[in-house]
Amino acid sequence: MEISRVQYNDYVKTLMESESHDEAMKLAIGGNFDAFGILQRELLISLGLAREDKLVDIGCGSGRLACKLRDYLRGPYLGIDVVPQLLEFARKLCQREDWQFTESRADFSIPAESETADVVCGFSIFTHLLHDQTYRYLLEGNRVLKPGGKLVFSFLEFHMKSHWPVFEATAEAMESGVLNQFIERSAIETWCEHLGFRVEGFFDGDKPHFSLSEPAHLDDGQVFTSEGHLGQSVCVLVKP
Repeated sequence: MEISRVQYNDYVKTLMESESHDEAMKLAIGGNFDAFGILQRELLISLGLAREDKLVDIGCGSGRLACKLRDYLRGPYLGIDVVPQLLEFARKLCQREDWQFTESRADFSIPAESETADVVCGFSIFTHLLHDQTYRYLLEGNRVLKPGGKLVFSFLEFHMKSHWPVFEATAEAMESGVLNQFIERSAIETWCEHLGFRVEGFFDGDKPHFSLSEPAHLDDGQVFTSEGHLGQSVCVLVKP
């Protein structure tokens, strides 16, 4: 984890040297800042995120999701990330003094009391962690969720043809040290057996599976109008 933490902090510093501050903060989480904020928000709402709920956002980055939830979510929000500059940008962008943006811990624990969260989410975060690190976050997610609460996360998987180029690019550039981790659904199901989660559903990364209340315009010109998907596959777990 500390290697990943250092690499990501260095990556952000490099962006800040070549881009304006705001552009660097938005590019640091991979682009499509506004579009994917909308898509992630709409996905969570479609899965039952209510206005008064408490949300824990693992790997919140520079506030891509948080800023799109600002006018919807009245309940508590906790965002955690490894880069202090991104957290500060998210804090200023959202202007919600009642929300928390906190640096993530090296032991992969979530700084929240047990059974206090309605939803825990992790978008494009487990794709950059080792399996045991992801398992640790799932364990912590189970702890902080209320009974009936949901854990929603995106992941890469080998059977998705649209994900395969990511694996090929990673294999061709192993010296870069960038980790793009794939997780098979069978592994998630096995983890859930040990953690006590129930799998509510899996959604393919290339098929629309939730409705949109506003269009999402991607950087490449693609526009999602009435339905959307995240590109990465999505898993929804429920704490009994």
